[in-house]
Amino acid sequence: MLEGKTVNLRVIEKEDFPILAEWFNEPEFWGKYQGLGQLTKGNIEKWYDKTLAEGGKWFFIEKKDGTKVGYIDHFLWGNMLEIGYELIPTERGKGYCTEAAKMMVDYLFLSKDIVRIQAVTRVENKASQKVLEKTGFKKEGILRKAAFVMGVWADFYILSILREEWKEPKILTKTA
Repeated sequence: MLEGKTVNLRVIEKEDFPILAEWFNEPEFWGKYQGLGQLTKGNIEKWYDKTLAEGGKWFFIEKKDGTKVGYIDHFLWGNMLEIGYELIPTERGKGYCTEAAKMMVDYLFLSKDIVRIQAVTRVENKASQKVLEKTGFKKEGILRKAAFVMGVWADFYILSILREEWKEPKILTKTA
């Protein structure tokens, strides 16, 4: 488990798939900036196995009392290491995602010989951009009409943080 100040990151295991299936099949979980997920536990398992096979990992974002409030992951997108995250709607805007993103960046730069971490977010998704910018990510550009989301071809910002911009752990307090 990765421990932070107000949240922990716990590796997701296959026995955790029922809660993911519940979340991923609720349109409110994805919000207005993501596609509509409708995944079986089998779909989730294939996605999970592919992520692990490529060197990625999924984590629950948990409050200190163990309450699961979302997830964060890292994965390969082409040959780039990328992070993604989502919180349950009732827990958004409380700083949990920003702390989780900072912890993930710390974890990745401490455990992998990488020089860059990236993320993408819909141009309209100001909350996600704020999380990334507070974490040290910088906007690099726009991916025009990069994905079909909620009935439209959507533009995305691509943001990144470089190792030399990170320099040292910001949040991660303990790895167990």
